[in-house]
Amino acid sequence: AFEVHAERPSDLRLWVPALDRHQRIFHRAPDLATADKGFASAANRAYLTRGGGHYIHAEKLRHTNAEAAAALARPGRYHDVVDNLRVKEVRVAPGGGTADGARAERFVVCHNPDAAARDAAVRQRLIEHLSGLIDGSDAWPKRQRDEFAGSLRNKPGLRRLVRRTKTGLLRIDRAAAQRESHYDGKWLLRTSDLTLNAEDLAAAYKQLIAVERGWRDCKTSLGLRPVYHHREDRIRAHVQLCWLALLLIRVAETRTGDTWRNLHHELDRMHLVTFATADGRVAQRSALTGDQKTILAALDLPEPPKY
Repeated sequence: AFEVHAERPSDLRLWVPALDRHQRIFHRAPDLATADKGFASAANRAYLTRGGGHYIHAEKLRHTNAEAAAALARPGRYHDVVDNLRVKEVRVAPGGGTADGARAERFVVCHNPDAAARDAAVRQRLIEHLSGLIDGSDAWPKRQRDEFAGSLRNKPGLRRLVRRTKTGLLRIDRAAAQRESHYDGKWLLRTSDLTLNAEDLAAAYKQLIAVERGWRDCKTSLGLRPVYHHREDRIRAHVQLCWLALLLIRVAETRTGDTWRNLHHELDRMHLVTFATADGRVAQRSALTGDQKTILAALDLPEPPKY
């Protein structure tokens, strides 16, 4: 299900109305609600638990609250769930203490070694890119260096890796890069449910990640935004068509075992060429590649007409 809003409300403001709507429809609070870090707040957690429900939500890794920071810093041994996921469970007292009482918060630290390798590689490329940008900046006038630093204001991934010396010079912040490596491949979950084990909690949150991926695909590959309609019924129809297109994408991915990005790239190589002859114009499809034939066979689709 989805909902269309006239404005762009923050995630924090959507949690309580969503729970109220669930209560009206089902006459009870949800047994378990899963949300990403944008919905995380003490007030939102309390609103759900008052109705008897439980939550699983992600926590910010950077600039986070005391409990989440303590959970990330707590030592412990990971244990493997699947090939690309390890988890460890941590209990943290309110305020980040070590006491394990009735009010202690339950956290699960998840680590994906493959994602950690990707994060490290991306950070290294960012450092190389920044090094090229600030090369020779010592000779720049102060105003130019200030303007460059200001241009990074809306680019947190780059801004975190640059520092200013006492004299205002630009340098790569190696200490910040080392701190960032602590977060590679990690995500942190907080939950009030004491019955699910760490593996179940990670699996439940991965389902939410799949939903979030669907919305990203709608907004990018399927052109959900921007919306140029003004009437509400047309806006809803536009969203519904994008949702149906997303369903077709997921069916194609499931049957072929490949991502839509790769499928789209391969099928986009198929062209219809128009020839002008003395007897008129004729349109002919380009010859199918082996990969295109494989995709069509997996989807149980006939080859497009050649002429």
